[in-house]
Amino acid sequence: MKLYYSPGACSLSPHIALLEAGLPYDLVKVDLRAKKLENGDDYLTVNPKGQVPALALDSGELVTEGPVIVQMIADKAADKNLAPTRDHADRYKLQAWLTYINSELHKNIGPQFSPALADDAKAFFKDRVMGKFKYVDGELAGKDYLMGKQFTVADGYMFTMLSWAERMKWDLADLSNLMAYKARVGARPKVQEALTKEGLLKAA
Repeated sequence: MKLYYSPGACSLSPHIALLEAGLPYDLVKVDLRAKKLENGDDYLTVNPKGQVPALALDSGELVTEGPVIVQMIADKAADKNLAPTRDHADRYKLQAWLTYINSELHKNIGPQFSPALADDAKAFFKDRVMGKFKYVDGELAGKDYLMGKQFTVADGYMFTMLSWAERMKWDLADLSNLMAYKARVGARPKVQEALTKEGLLKAA
């Protein structure tokens, strides 16, 4: 498999999932602004959406959209318990978390990276996200991870969103459950490995 990624982008979520799953893969870096691969090829010929992540399967099929990709990765390594099985009631709880992160966090934090967006608009989106993070903080009370004791692919996605908030220098110190959670997920060896491979963390 090949994971098309950009360092620190939302593709960090499936990158973490691949490592946690122990599945073999190759990393292909994408320049999102130029829509080019490192070898100069046009990324749009690979993924007409022009976005990351995209996962090229050995069959030649291309899978896009992060929440779908991470569920597929989890299913390919069912023994790692990165997602409840398809017929388990908790499967829908995982999908609810992935959908919430995608629609309420990802889509509201993303505009912060746009140089064209006015400061008052960025402040509007930030206020919305801070309310969402407060909700997540409450949901994490007494839990190690979003689903309880077990790390799942939703945690890799949430960690990515928290890393974006950190890049924005947002103060989340009052959200103690969330900050303890971020540290817990960030300390996982495979998360550290993903950050290192993307050049976001210096190798020890």
